[in-house]
Amino acid sequence: MNALSIKIAMADDETLFRKGVAGLLEVEDNFTLLFEAENGKALLQMLQAYSTNLPDIILMDLKMPELNGVESTREIRKLYPKIKIIALSSYYSKSFILNMVDAGVAAYLAKDSSQKEFIETINQVYLKGYYYNDEVMALISENLLQGNKTPIKSTFDTLYLTRKEKEVLTLICAQYTTQEIAEKLFISPRTVDGHRNNLLQKTNCKNTAGLVIFAIQNSIVDIDDLNPL
Repeated sequence: MNALSIKIAMADDETLFRKGVAGLLEVEDNFTLLFEAENGKALLQMLQAYSTNLPDIILMDLKMPELNGVESTREIRKLYPKIKIIALSSYYSKSFILNMVDAGVAAYLAKDSSQKEFIETINQVYLKGYYYNDEVMALISENLLQGNKTPIKSTFDTLYLTRKEKEVLTLICAQYTTQEIAEKLFISPRTVDGHRNNLLQKTNCKNTAGLVIFAIQNSIVDIDDLNPL
């Protein structure tokens, strides 16, 4: 993991918590904390100021003054779609998690998560585009099965995707990296990226996390069959 170089920004209105997280980040050789913001409004201003050196990942609190985490996430997804957002919150209930997933976060972490899980999640989001733990994946699946979300394509036909695209999508959902998918399917990483881009275009999804939700909505993958690394 140390070969990676990950630029990080953080938005949280609790000063002591921000400083504590900053301390954890500084210990990791491959993490660089670009800036901290006390709320979503300040975060957007900082992103504009850092337009030539944007973060790869933003750690986002939910409840903040001026502009909260959900509103900030939606705005950043529109303005800076390549930035991955990790929700880091004291609120670990179904409604909060699903709202942030719907807004476009790549991962959802409780603030009392272990240091190991915290570091691992950042690295995995950088490598794979998203990283939902078993609990979050189960909530997403449960919510879709209950019919709380209309399928992205109500008339979806699995023949719409090629066999190889479905294989790539299944492995994406199982949280394998591009290199790992390439090795499993005996194709090049560039070919994997090509299939991923085709999947994004065909499904009208904006990111990898969207592909996962699409796959569950349309019964392309079964949540019980997925075994994240």
